[in-house]
Amino acid sequence: MSSAHVLLVDDEAVAREGLATALRRDGLEVTTADNGEAALALLRQREYEVLLTDVKMPGMDGLELLRRAREAWPGMEVLVVTGFATTESAVEAMRAGAFYYVSKPFRLGEVRKLVREAADKAQLRAENQRLRQLVEHAADERIITRDEGMRAILDIARGVAPTDCNVLIVGETGTGKELLARHVHAHSRRASGPFVAVNCGALNEELLANELFGHEKGAYTGAAQARGGLVEAAQGGTLFLDEVTEMSASMQVKLLRLLQEREYLRVGGTEPVRADVRFLAATNREPRAAVEAGQFRQDIYFRLNVVTLQLPPLRERRDDIPLLAQQFVRRAAQAMGKAVTAIAPPAMQKLCGYDFPGNVRELENIIERGVALAGGTMLGEEDLPPGLGARGGAGARGGSGEVRTLEAVERGHILDVLAGVGGNRALAARLLGIDRVSLWRKLRRYEEQGLIEADETDGALRVRDVSA
Repeated sequence: MSSAHVLLVDDEAVAREGLATALRRDGLEVTTADNGEAALALLRQREYEVLLTDVKMPGMDGLELLRRAREAWPGMEVLVVTGFATTESAVEAMRAGAFYYVSKPFRLGEVRKLVREAADKAQLRAENQRLRQLVEHAADERIITRDEGMRAILDIARGVAPTDCNVLIVGETGTGKELLARHVHAHSRRASGPFVAVNCGALNEELLANELFGHEKGAYTGAAQARGGLVEAAQGGTLFLDEVTEMSASMQVKLLRLLQEREYLRVGGTEPVRADVRFLAATNREPRAAVEAGQFRQDIYFRLNVVTLQLPPLRERRDDIPLLAQQFVRRAAQAMGKAVTAIAPPAMQKLCGYDFPGNVRELENIIERGVALAGGTMLGEEDLPPGLGARGGAGARGGSGEVRTLEAVERGHILDVLAGVGGNRALAARLLGIDRVSLWRKLRRYEEQGLIEADETDGALRVRDVSA
């Protein structure tokens, strides 16, 4: 979860500032107020995940603040702290919607843990709401293409969408696998239900199990309350498993049970939970090769591979580059408030001659960068990244004229971008149109194959190609 915003209300300055300092050390953003009226004014200015309030204060007391805050901001969690605890006030606070009622004197560690749990709950609720809003607008998301191969794929996708069969989407990073999954969901009988996506390669085994299945109270240290996972959030809708071939072997066993039995166990649980979801999965690897290498279970592959949709890379659908580029220009210009409306012919020619290892996502990021730099109404060649195309097209041939493999072209482009941004991996991943985990995985593979040498100094990665 990202850093949460906490509003701390207490009329005692020493207690207020001491607790605020402790919460800030936990990475929380804390704003303070010394009375209920000031707190309501702050709540009207911005969103907070957690309100932590004392009860006894001059003017509006904490219970009245609790009632008014829960009525106006139902997505926020409220913790009530008091030095005058009674059973009646505790019951009143919980009935009014308090997340927890804490009596003074309290243990600082306990309050810090409760605030973190309340923040996590509020952020998870907001994320689920965001996912539902994405579902509501999914039908408006268009996959833009004039390529006959892509149109054929969309026809197949629309054909299988009304069924509840599993679909495996295969394609390079950045080809639009999640967008195609949303397209299938939007045309399915589950379109009114949630679409929930999880990147199986971005989390370790423990985190992925917790995210997918949730946990029971006491399942591990800090699990003070039971919490549902993403499978539960997807009930009645679609669960999209991105980078599914990157799951660990033990997680694949748990996934197999979910696929076969349509049930799962929460972390620390013993009672099976039914799952009413439709499964869509995606991978940027060749799944058969992963099965043959023993990295992906064959039985899971067969269960997911009821229908396979193979997305072509952007270099195989070059007629779509101008179409997509113009769409991204309009979108970026609108978001940034810029007057850019078109792409100059030399810039478009350079884009159309480039191989795009990062595919559509890389094109979008390049256009976004260009719109940000453009000074007028036209995105020019000078607004594109330096050296764009140097390793695509003619760059597919080495210095002696031999044809370079696609992997060598991609590796060379990645190293060029890393060098161009001074070894900043986050910025390099953004320009490449891939996430940092995918970039790290590629670099690790190159290093294991003896193709590169890498070292890190002051947070900057220095990489040297030693493949020649």
